Amino acid sequence: MDNVIIKVESGSIAEEMGIQPGDVLIDINNKPVQDVFDYRYLIQDEYIEVGIRKPDGDEWLLEIDKDEYEDLGIVFERGLMDKAHSCKNKCIFCFIDQLPKGMRKSLYFKDDDSRLSFLHGNYITLTNMSDEDLDRIIFYHLSPINISVQVTDPEKRVFMLKNPNAVNLMPRIRKLAEHKIEMNFQIVLCRDINDGKYLDKSIEELSQFIDPARCMSIVPFGMTKFRDNLYPIKPYDRESARQVIAQVEKWQEKLLKEKGTRFAFLGDEFYLMAELPLPDDEAYEGYPQLENGVGMLTLMKTEFYNAFSDIVPDTNKRSITIVTGKASFDFISSVACDIMDKMGGTVINVIAIENNFFGSTITVSGLMTGSDIIAQLKGKEIGRYLLVPENALRDDVKTLFLDDVDIADIERELGVKVVVTPSNGAEFLQQIIDLED
Repeated sequence: MDNVIIKVESGSIAEEMGIQPGDVLIDINNKPVQDVFDYRYLIQDEYIEVGIRKPDGDEWLLEIDKDEYEDLGIVFERGLMDKAHSCKNKCIFCFIDQLPKGMRKSLYFKDDDSRLSFLHGNYITLTNMSDEDLDRIIFYHLSPINISVQVTDPEKRVFMLKNPNAVNLMPRIRKLAEHKIEMNFQIVLCRDINDGKYLDKSIEELSQFIDPARCMSIVPFGMTKFRDNLYPIKPYDRESARQVIAQVEKWQEKLLKEKGTRFAFLGDEFYLMAELPLPDDEAYEGYPQLENGVGMLTLMKTEFYNAFSDIVPDTNKRSITIVTGKASFDFISSVACDIMDKMGGTVINVIAIENNFFGSTITVSGLMTGSDIIAQLKGKEIGRYLLVPENALRDDVKTLFLDDVDIADIERELGVKVVVTPSNGAEFLQQIIDLED
């Protein structure tokens, strides 16, 4: 496997030893280096032997004395030093299968890689790995690992993931637990498929692994308009969302009493769909599943109002439009009203963007697109500033939306200054205060 070096840090051991960009790492201590975890493990010693292949094919064996755990100063072509493992599941709820054609190629790649789970928080199903892969998690103690469970019932899980290996879930979770690997679980809940009695079974079985299992998020299936020829799944509505909330809150009460933790947490979308108040700050136990949209609005609200009580009222002129998804419209509108009441010269217009790009059933701000913002705000009075949430922008390019529309495109098309707002409520408030016409 070619571990191509693209950069050598200035003043590093690698530079001192004559390693250069374009060289290839062959082995360390005569052991092959499969990925970044092998590399980090093998360079720990104070004396190591490193095999390098030069672009002309010449091979060097470098004997290196260094401090224990000291890095060599090498940057590889791939962050993992290996290709990410792709997913062979055919999940009936897969969001990638619901993407429109013509988007950038990387969006269509389905990863199911335990290393990305450890490094970046990606969720894995445990179906696309060998026993050796599982042993590597244990050997390197890659912890925590985020696991896409969906359902613990073996037959139902095979049906949902369309992969016969899906039956191996519980034995693999048990093995990870025996070796004290911390785990976070996720269930994408599909109406009339893995809810009801199946959800009860999943919560009951997974709660047996509390410590080292830390928590479980339960989020609703997200359906775009691009589901032609895919398995029919009904979206949750007000009443069915209320049933899920009642079911999970009963489990939370039981587990809190018996095990000292609620363990299973619902995504904010369930409460918004059900038109019920979100749980309070304490109910999220430190927000262990924020990245899954579990407690995001409650945390933002707590942060906002803790800071709001300390701000000094002013009458400075501010003309602002805030765009958000339909799901969080009421919350953003509420805090905007409080800001205007306290800051007399501030005018804030909150607009819920209809998601025409993915379909109207997608209501979260994180999937809002630049093209929808432009189309729906064109010709409207916006004011001096247009605030867009940071979670609507790509992780790799912070100025681009998922449809590759750039912030500069919105500024040009709408003639307005775009300001990216943080998810932290206190920072969101301060950012608005700092704006002046």
